[in-house]
Amino acid sequence: MQLTNSYLRANVGPPAGLWERLRSHAYVSMLYVGAVAGILAGTRWAEIHGLPGPKVFLAMLLIFPAALAGARLLFVALHWSAFRRHRARIWSTGEGGAALYGGLILSFLLSVPLLWAMRLPLGAFWDAVAIALLVGMMFTRIGCALQGCCAGRLSESWLAFRMPDVNGIWRRRLPFPLFEAAVATVTLALCTRYLGNSSGGCLFLGSLAMYASGRWLLEPTREKMDRVRGWSVHRMISALLVALAITGFLLIWSMGSVATVAH
Repeated sequence: MQLTNSYLRANVGPPAGLWERLRSHAYVSMLYVGAVAGILAGTRWAEIHGLPGPKVFLAMLLIFPAALAGARLLFVALHWSAFRRHRARIWSTGEGGAALYGGLILSFLLSVPLLWAMRLPLGAFWDAVAIALLVGMMFTRIGCALQGCCAGRLSESWLAFRMPDVNGIWRRRLPFPLFEAAVATVTLALCTRYLGNSSGGCLFLGSLAMYASGRWLLEPTREKMDRVRGWSVHRMISALLVALAITGFLLIWSMGSVATVAH
């Protein structure tokens, strides 16, 4: 079907050229900036709280590839119908696409033996990783917004404005990636303020619970929700992570109470 000029004017964004070149590199560029800023911020946090900075920096670098791989693989798994006939696209970075939860799970599993070998405390290290993740997300989600890989749903709300989807179609959308960046910013501010001096692991668990709760609330603002048998995958993972975070808090609290009584 031939597109009319009025449709093109309404749904196509700025002219091709410089903008399209910027858009094609936006996700990777902001991912790189976010990774550098996040790892440096997390390492500095660790040093302030008594951990050896060089060891923490090295450990973060070592688990970073696993985080990228896990995030991409979960995204591919959720969109397998689009990748099964074009498997060369699985590791393509030009089109964006990553699921934070996949990177979090894989990197956490890898970190357990790694931190044991490096003699770094699991809880305190992941407090520093939480700082790195939240700082990194604030940058990366801007790249997602420019790339259009996590487009928000169409809306005429005052919160919506013209944004592209992954195909470069510009419409009024809720800015889901920017909402997520805002959740990361608020989570970072509150957790460092109120959990910054808590027992090792509390800041990570607090940030996990806050971010997962925010993501659960934001999921309906996405243009496309990944579902399995009608259930939103990210909402299910979010609910599970909130439950795990609460359980972790209770374990830390009970261990602290036992230690106090024993003392």
